[in-house]
Amino acid sequence: MGSSGFSWKLPDHPKLPKDKTIGLIVLDGWGEANPDRYNCIHVADTPTMDSLKKGAPEHWRLLKAHGKAVGLPTEDDMGNSEVGHNALGAGRIYAQGAKLVDLALESGKIYDGEGFKYIKESFETGTLHLIGLLSDGGVHSRLDQVQLLLKGASERGAKRIRVHILTDGRDVLDGSSVGFVETLENDLAKLREKGIDAQIASGGGRMYVTMDRYENDWEVVKRGWDAQVLGEAPHKFKSALEAVKTLRAEPKANDQYLPPFVIVDDSGKSVGPIVDGDAVVTFNFRADRMVMIAKALENENFDKFDRVRFPKIRYAGMLQYDGELKLPSHYLVSPPEIERTSGEYLVHNGVRTFACSETVKFGHVTFFWNGNRSGYFNPEMEEYVEIPSDSGITFNVQPKMKAIEIAEKARDAILSRKFHQVRVNLPNGDMVGHTGDIEATVVACKAADDAVKMILDAIERVGGIYVVTADHGNAEDMVKRSKSGEPLLDKNGKIQILTSHTLQPVPIAIGGPGLAPGVRFRNDVPTGGLANVAATVINLHGYEAPSDYETTLIEVVDS
Repeated sequence: MGSSGFSWKLPDHPKLPKDKTIGLIVLDGWGEANPDRYNCIHVADTPTMDSLKKGAPEHWRLLKAHGKAVGLPTEDDMGNSEVGHNALGAGRIYAQGAKLVDLALESGKIYDGEGFKYIKESFETGTLHLIGLLSDGGVHSRLDQVQLLLKGASERGAKRIRVHILTDGRDVLDGSSVGFVETLENDLAKLREKGIDAQIASGGGRMYVTMDRYENDWEVVKRGWDAQVLGEAPHKFKSALEAVKTLRAEPKANDQYLPPFVIVDDSGKSVGPIVDGDAVVTFNFRADRMVMIAKALENENFDKFDRVRFPKIRYAGMLQYDGELKLPSHYLVSPPEIERTSGEYLVHNGVRTFACSETVKFGHVTFFWNGNRSGYFNPEMEEYVEIPSDSGITFNVQPKMKAIEIAEKARDAILSRKFHQVRVNLPNGDMVGHTGDIEATVVACKAADDAVKMILDAIERVGGIYVVTADHGNAEDMVKRSKSGEPLLDKNGKIQILTSHTLQPVPIAIGGPGLAPGVRFRNDVPTGGLANVAATVINLHGYEAPSDYETTLIEVVDS
């Protein structure tokens, strides 16, 4: 890079000292909303976070964490942990997942890329299989993108198409699966009228089939593999609509946890197992819940479960799901190229870094924070610690999760004085919020608050600085609302629980004994979002941020 005149060296900040220990805490799924009984953060006992709010407006404010502020197409797009941590770490706003795919589909560029050309080679003699989340939630996938891909592939020679659906109920209302299946069935019927053999081949609920993440439970992926590849599942139906309606009628059934099913013909044979010579596309654009199935579809020496058979296929992801592992090796849409992240700058400038979370969010304070890049920038300057998450249970069963263990690791890292930045993610508000269990989410929020206190106490002891923020909302609003803001009721008069992220802003607080006098939040960045945090943190480390970063949130006023 030297030839272009580029330098990693950051100029010193004229008014801020170096070498203070910074405790950087990301509360996952912790937004700011009106206080009511469905705001679990408000209901929970959270004295530490409450005390930080008293620093407003100089040391506490709100940030945008959704829509265009994190590179998503519209202000109706809720933020998510991946794009949130990309923005927090990169300091700039990149077109993300959905937007990248939208642009590639609109321009037709998706069909000119290497990935599509690769799978197209199977169209003449093989089947095109599409696997992914059937939903318009816009967090992992979008139904309209699948519809456009079906149209585009059929116009470009796909003669036989099979869709393997995963029902949502997490980023959208439970029960909406039925409508999505009807829409897809109508589209496939129109393709059949044009002579294309197109139908749904298998399905199951996202949290029970295929879409596990961070290797938490390989059984989830195996259930999907058995249905999608082997054509085997405990439930067999003649149509996907019948499958979803029947399985949803079971006691306590919901879209997230529908058991796997396969569609069979009149002779009882699966209509769409994946076999040699076929093409497969996983159409989710978000990476975290596709990495595991990508490994199973792509890796020759895979050993996480018995695949029974490993078909020779042409496989492409909608995007590349892990840039460091080059997984998958073929993809339809190129990822945003996030270079020069704050973490890389700081390491080059001698800032020793510690990052920690439990399994379900470990990738967020490492991989996503570092611009979709696995591993260390400099292993001598960095230490990453992953605490294993509970597996085999839903997170509302143990809502405290590993918050205290994460906080203990952070505390020890801070007190060791080996690191200038100690970065953690506390997952409770998000992971328990997603279960829709309000009581458990209240417990989760208290556990996160207790963890924050432990870290802030350590920062106090070393004379350091804290930055406490969040990546998107979730636990602060657990009920579906009307346009006027009133809770919506179902046909039985019960409130409709909201399990998804929200469009709410998130807090950021700064403080600690090491915060230089006169440092306060500026009041001329009212639309500040997550991408502004990187420059802010670089300043607090005693450096000026790169000129192309989103502007810092702080200023130093002479007292």
